[in-house]
Amino acid sequence: MQLHSVEGNTQKLDGGSMFGNCPRAVWERWAPADDRHRIDLACRSLLVRDGGRTVLLETGIGAFFEPKLRERYGVQEAEHVLLRSLAALELAPEDIDVVVLSHLHFDHAGGLLRSWDETGGALELAFPNAAYVIGQQAWDRALAPHPRDRASFIPGLCELLEGTGRVELVDGERSTTLGPRFSFTYSHGHTPGLMLTRVESPRGPVTFMGDLIPGVPWVHLPITMGYDRYPELLIDEKQAMLERVIAERGWAFFTHDPKVAAAKITRDERGKFKADECLASLAWAGCS
Repeated sequence: MQLHSVEGNTQKLDGGSMFGNCPRAVWERWAPADDRHRIDLACRSLLVRDGGRTVLLETGIGAFFEPKLRERYGVQEAEHVLLRSLAALELAPEDIDVVVLSHLHFDHAGGLLRSWDETGGALELAFPNAAYVIGQQAWDRALAPHPRDRASFIPGLCELLEGTGRVELVDGERSTTLGPRFSFTYSHGHTPGLMLTRVESPRGPVTFMGDLIPGVPWVHLPITMGYDRYPELLIDEKQAMLERVIAERGWAFFTHDPKVAAAKITRDERGKFKADECLASLAWAGCS
């Protein structure tokens, strides 16, 4: 088994939205804002080479937006950065066998699509041979979103994926497509059925935290996003997840942190959770 963090397109989003009811005087210590009050965010994927199979956890925001929306949502690059990063690992889009999605918000699923500059706005899948593993509840939400998060989904994406005949919708701990080295837990505080993938590794389990814990600042238990639907529930779910990662001596993998890809979780002298042994990138080759 090999595990690699893979960088995708980056974003700048409003810091207040990303930190909910946390005062700016506090959050700006962790994430300095620009003159438009925006902070830097990554859209990072986790690549798992498991035997002869290549699995990609998430695809980031990609470059499917037209220029006007790209500016609105702070996407910094016009090219599909994830594909460039995969090429640096000697992988073409055709080489990806499975894509796993925690949910279908555009900053996690947009990278499934080819760039706007290539297609002129037509929805075309970037990974032509991939199977897709998605949580049933997250899929249902994308098909029938609430007015509060309707703009977070890509119209027509579910139909495009379904047309491949290679979608597995899961609602339990395991996936037939992925097998026993992958397992799932679910969170509902950010969006219904957020699916958190856990990958078994000889260096300890790696859990893709998605939007439950977007990056190191959100390890702090009270910190939530303005985008979260049920912040109190999310805090309870976050606590349970962090305690699990500590107990199993595992790793938390962060998709949105601009500086840290993965970290151990510990408690400080006051009992507060903190990120430890922080890694700017993950490049674990030759694991067995």
